[in-house]
Order: sequence, then structure tokens, then C-alpha cells
Amino acid sequence: MSVLDPLYRRWPDTWPVRPIDPDRWAAQQPTYRGARPELISAVLDRAQRRPSGNWYVVAASREIGADRPFGITIAGIELVAWRDGDRVLVGPGACPHLGAPMALAAVDCGALVCRWHGLRLDADGAYGWKPFPSHDDGVLVWVRLDHVGGEEPTELPIVPTRPTAGSRIAAVATLVGVCEPADIVANRLDPWHGAWFHPYSFARLEVVEAPSTRGTADGEDRFLVDVTFRVAGRIGVPVRAEFTSPDPRTVVMRIVSGEGVGSVVETHATPLGAGPDGWPRTAIVEAVVADSPRPGFGIATRRAAAALRPLMRHTATRLWRDDLDYAERRYQLRTAAQSGRVPGR
Repeated sequence: MSVLDPLYRRWPDTWPVRPIDPDRWAAQQPTYRGARPELISAVLDRAQRRPSGNWYVVAASREIGADRPFGITIAGIELVAWRDGDRVLVGPGACPHLGAPMALAAVDCGALVCRWHGLRLDADGAYGWKPFPSHDDGVLVWVRLDHVGGEEPTELPIVPTRPTAGSRIAAVATLVGVCEPADIVANRLDPWHGAWFHPYSFARLEVVEAPSTRGTADGEDRFLVDVTFRVAGRIGVPVRAEFTSPDPRTVVMRIVSGEGVGSVVETHATPLGAGPDGWPRTAIVEAVVADSPRPGFGIATRRAAAALRPLMRHTATRLWRDDLDYAERRYQLRTAAQSGRVPGR
């Protein structure tokens, strides 16, 4: 019994945070019956067939600046991103002259200047070098790679509906795993593992609605979950959240009722290509966009944004360090079953 139990018993119903019963981890209700492998596989398969318009997440908008270029490899394609004023540009990562790495170029008046021989490259391109279509949605930067995606291209990426810019606060965490994008998506399409695998963050998790293996008439699969996010100790915030997959490499969790309604967590999986060991690498780019209808939320978050963003990134990173074990294990089992080889061995 805790000395705080009398306080917990008198806890006001109007407070957004609630006390959590000190249940033992092993005493939770098992969720394996709901997390049927055939259901997760069916929902994942339908997600993989949704169009992407050939758009891939590059990085957080805050990572792309006008002072220096940002280098990344997507699907084995070396890329460089930078800003010309408010405009984001993404182009091939090799200089068309002698192949110098443009991620090490200088940025001058909105153009890249190669450090090997001074070739200047801008939005107009030169010598067969030309930027790819790109988009900055205010939280993430995207690039369209038609020769990689092979789909019908779209003018813009499929960006989930987010809270309005006036009151929201956004943070982006990025990790890299030895797996494929489908393994990342499969992890997020299994909400049943939350309170078991992440007891430090989630409690009282119940999947109250799940798709069927056959799908729905509108073609949208949705998981509806009641869950309590742990704040500290025995204090948590109960919410209802939905999980959807709008494109093959994205899963969105949206709070549909409770504190922070409308807030989203977007998990984007970007294929990077093979690592030095020959195994695939995938970047998990998780964007947390938080909001609240409570008066003063926007003012408070703007004042505390510098402290809150690192905390939000830390929380997302901690969860994904665990979930990468899940995703990488899924890839290992699949690869071993198909070829007899196990990544990393």
C-alpha cells in the first residue's frame, strides 16, 4: 500500500491524468489471441498495395538548412538536400563532373558549390544533374524518386492530417535498423504488444476495434485502441487512439478522444539500401505532432519548445530502440526461412 493511496482514491474525475493500479506486469491480460499472425499479415499486405506516389521521407524539416547540405542514401541512391531560402531542394549526391560528394559541398546564395573544382549546382541543374521533386510539409522533407518507386507519380506526398500549426509542437526522431520497411510497418500494425513490450510507457491497453483479414468496403484498415500513457510512476493519461496506414511505408497513430485529441504520431519507414554487410537498412523517421484544445497550450508549448522537443525525441527513440528488436527479429526469421542465412551472422 502506498502513502499516496488516499489521494488516488479522491482523484478528481475532471483531471486529464489518472492514477494507474499497480498491477504486476505478468498479471496483465494476454493479448496473443487478438494479435493473430494472419490478421497482421493481411493488414500489412493491404498497406503495401496502397499508392505512395513514389515519395520517400528524407529527414525532419529542421535538419535541412541553408548553411550546409544534408546527405542521405535512399534505396541505394545517394542524395543531397539543402535550402535555397524557404525552398528545399533534393538532388543526386554526386557531382556530375568527377563524382565528388555534394553532401560536403558549400552552400552559396542558394546553390551548391563543389569543393573539388568549384562547379555550381542550383535548382536549374547542369551537365545532366537535376534536382528531384521535393516537398517540405513543415515537419518532414520528402523526395520523389520515380525511377525507384515505379508507381504513378503524384504531385505531393500523402501527408496525414495534423494539428494546426498555431498551437502544435512537433519533434522528429530517427533511427536505423537492419530490416525492410515492411518490418517497421508490421510492428506498428500490431498495437497489442504495447503494454507488454513497453510497460514503462503504456498501461491498460485494449484493442477495441480491429480490421478483418478480408478488409473493409472503404479500403481503410483501422485499429482502435484504449490505452493509458504513463507520465510518471502510477500516473497516466488515458486516451483512445486509432492506427491507420495511409501508404506502404507509413503508420499513423491519432488520438481520437481524451487529452491531446487530434495529436498524431507518424511512423515513416525509408529504405536506405544495403549496408556494408549486404543486409538492408531502413530509417525509422517518427514525427510526433502534439496539440491540445486546452486554453494556453499553444503559448506554453512555444515558451517551452526548446526543452520539450528533446524530451519528445527521447521518448520516441526509447520506444523504437525496443521496437527495432521486434522489427529486426521479424526480418531475421523471414530471411532465415527463405534463404537459411541470418543477418549479422
